[in-house]
Amino acid sequence: MKTKEELTLLINKNKQLLIQELNESKELIKLLSKSTHHKLNDDEKLKVKSQLIDILKGIPAFTIFMLPGGALLLPLMIKLIPSLLPSAFREDDR
Repeated sequence: MKTKEELTLLINKNKQLLIQELNESKELIKLLSKSTHHKLNDDEKLKVKSQLIDILKGIPAFTIFMLPGGALLLPLMIKLIPSLLPSAFREDDR
C-alpha cells in the first residue's frame, strides 16, 4: 500500500504530464489552423505528425478502458505495451 505522500507525489507528477500533453495538443490545433492558410515548415510538419500519432495512440487505450474490467486491464496493457502511452507519459522519452 502506498503512503499518502507517495500518492500525492504520483498525482502531482501525472497532473504535470497531463498539462504538458494538453499544451502540446493546443500547439497542434494552432499548427493545423495555420496550415489552412500557409505552408508549414519541416519542423512544424514533424510536430503535427508526432502529435497526431500521440492522439491516435490514445484510441486503443480508451477502448480498453471502456471494456468491463478495463480499468484493471489498462495498467497491465501499458506494462506490456508501453508505446500505448502518449509521449509526455513515457519515461524513456524524457
